[in-house]
Amino acid sequence: AGVICDIMNDDGTMARVPQLVEFCRQHELKMVTVAELIRYRMQHERYVKRIAESDLETRFGTFRMIAYSSDVDEELHVALVRGELIGDPPPLVRVHSHCLTGDVFGSTSCDCYELVARSLEAIAAEDRGVLVYLHHTGRGFAIEPMTGNEQGRIRYHARGQLERDLSRQRLVQRESGVGAQILIDLGLQSIRVLTNNPRKVVALDGYGLKIVDQVPLQLTSQRKTHQVL
Repeated sequence: AGVICDIMNDDGTMARVPQLVEFCRQHELKMVTVAELIRYRMQHERYVKRIAESDLETRFGTFRMIAYSSDVDEELHVALVRGELIGDPPPLVRVHSHCLTGDVFGSTSCDCYELVARSLEAIAAEDRGVLVYLHHTGRGFAIEPMTGNEQGRIRYHARGQLERDLSRQRLVQRESGVGAQILIDLGLQSIRVLTNNPRKVVALDGYGLKIVDQVPLQLTSQRKTHQVL
């Protein structure tokens, strides 16, 4: 059994790792980090399975499309792979979460449509890399229930606001976990992330993945972007 909690020092401040190590020594307790728990589960559990693949012709050239099923959300996710992923330098990678209004209809409330296009363009230019498309959440809008005799309303959001509405921490953990397992299945250990928002990059050390660089995408607009990794 394990417990996650805050422990206070005698002066009322929150105990940090050095103090926690001493606390565990005094009380003969074991200390484990979240990263260690993730490593253990990643080594012993697999909840993403490769189920099909085929070539996909795009305006940026041919990509190998690999479909994955997930036991976590019962959705289908895809990876668009270009070239050989193993070797140096590490390949370009983007993990993108489905956004109906942005990806399909080009909504002006987010940059999702252009992010996908620019990511594929960058990967094609290097002839090597992968775009993981997570097909869950991310409708790009929220439904306000009908009140009285009034019809329900649709509210459009920048993707970042939707993350907050849908419990951002839980959403990012799920997305990063599924995305990480797909990247691991593809044999990756080191990656260069395509991102314009480095602060939102999720730490992947616990998954055995190392981000060696963050490569910006050149966009024509300045709208708020959605970033998973």
